[in-house]
Amino acid sequence: MASVSLRRAARVSAILDLLAENHSLNASDLAVEFGVSAATLRRDLQMLEDQKLLSRTHGGALAHDVAYELPVRYRGGREREKKRLIAAKAARLLPHGPLTVGFSGGTTTSEVARIIADRVDVTVVTNALNIASELALRPRLKVILTGGVTRPQSYELVGALAEQTLRDLHIEVLVCGVDGITASTGLTTHDEVEARTNRTMIQRSKRVIVVTDGSKVGRTLLARIAPVDLIHDLVTDSGADETELEYLRDAGVSVHVVHDPGDSN
Repeated sequence: MASVSLRRAARVSAILDLLAENHSLNASDLAVEFGVSAATLRRDLQMLEDQKLLSRTHGGALAHDVAYELPVRYRGGREREKKRLIAAKAARLLPHGPLTVGFSGGTTTSEVARIIADRVDVTVVTNALNIASELALRPRLKVILTGGVTRPQSYELVGALAEQTLRDLHIEVLVCGVDGITASTGLTTHDEVEARTNRTMIQRSKRVIVVTDGSKVGRTLLARIAPVDLIHDLVTDSGADETELEYLRDAGVSVHVVHDPGDSN
């Protein structure tokens, strides 16, 4: 059952990527491309329409006028190997010994959380439901989950309740995911409430490690989380814009770039 779910997640992720590029899609062509039946493809499109991510037409689908944010459960398969490499590097930056580490939501932060799951003397603070539920089964970890209002796209708890919990805590190292980062505008994301909650988490942290794939570097979205002078490290991949990475270094950010062994560049 899990493998079927993963295949569907990868398929709907690809559908949304194609829709973002082409603005309209033909259902018959998609069914052939993905090697699935027309009925399966129609169910995929119906599910995405139900989530307001596209509009179905008689023969396919149309993009909405506004940019979509792909829900986190469909982002797990995108650039997965790069995210694992980024996560492994970020985990190596975490100090040894007793530690209070925070995690915001996101696929790459979730990968880091899985890596540190077997550590001892670690307290995890997170507003991400998926991270908390996975780590809660580890008896040697202490997990603190904020309150708040659920945000389905990111599996995060956000808003005033989450922020109040965070204000009463001290986080030694925060592993933070973002949807965009530039030296001039700082860290950004799609949702202003999520941005405010993540800003509070950053303000309560002694050290902030941002983890994000290279496509997010140089990108600016609606809601500003924080300026770059509040972060210490950026871990990304070799697909990141080199000029923007230089701007970030000049701004005082320690930049760590991981390289995919399969990348010939």
